[in-house]
Amino acid sequence: MPLNPLPPPPRLPRLTQARAPLTTPVTVMDEHGQTRELPIPAERPLTVYVDNRELVTLMTLGAKPELLVLGYLRNQRLVRSVDEIESVTVDWEVNAAAVKTRHGIARIEERTAKKVVTTGCGQGSVFGGLMDEVDQIRLPAATLTQGQLYGIVNTIRLHDSTYKAAGSVHGCALFRGDQLLFFVEDVGRHNAIDTIAGWMSLQPPAVAQGGDKVLYTTGRLTSEMLIKAAQMGVPIAVSRSGITQMGHAVASQLGLCAIGRAVNRRFLCFSAPQRLVLEPELAAAPVQLPQRTGTG
Repeated sequence: MPLNPLPPPPRLPRLTQARAPLTTPVTVMDEHGQTRELPIPAERPLTVYVDNRELVTLMTLGAKPELLVLGYLRNQRLVRSVDEIESVTVDWEVNAAAVKTRHGIARIEERTAKKVVTTGCGQGSVFGGLMDEVDQIRLPAATLTQGQLYGIVNTIRLHDSTYKAAGSVHGCALFRGDQLLFFVEDVGRHNAIDTIAGWMSLQPPAVAQGGDKVLYTTGRLTSEMLIKAAQMGVPIAVSRSGITQMGHAVASQLGLCAIGRAVNRRFLCFSAPQRLVLEPELAAAPVQLPQRTGTG
């Protein structure tokens, strides 16, 4: 027997694979009085029950609801590991997700009693304890080159998405350098980042650990978004939008590199610039945008 045996792999929860249409057609009239059919994003409530106790109702697109629920529970610090969850069952006929834990959640009533209204769309509140643990977060050392940043922006530009077809949704993506690992869209950016957290929780340790990862979001960098990124161990966040004052304060406190207004070759680094390896000659180079090929 080895002196230091490896810990056993986590017991993964049983998950349904519930799916729902991401768009629905509606009839619209344009400025010329012409009518046509147009897809718009679906939006549906998903009420989460934990051990038969109603916890929260999330408004969601419904792309990957089981991952959304897993990530929500982890980002709210209600569970520390997926080991604690036995199953997540989503049923769109009743718009509900039933979570069964292995041993219950200690002090769940106390921990979910205080809520903080947020700037988030599609969620609206987080449990107060989320804000209280910022000082305990320590992010690993990591850097991103300016070339990799441009690669991330271009990958998102080329990616097939519900936003391109129907608009009105937010997207989040997880990168290693400029390599896309996972992409998801939802009606709110909080749902999207929670879904990424759920996906990470099911991956082997080399992928689940966020130290070499970059979070991309189409939404603004608010305090709660950056706290969630930090809880996931992700030290760099990129957005095509801007940052709020409280988001800037949180990122600066944590040493999290927050990059906003990232479009084509333009960007603004709002915090932890030491994590960004500048290659300013790339900003002055002619923009060459590769074209998509095929339908994949």
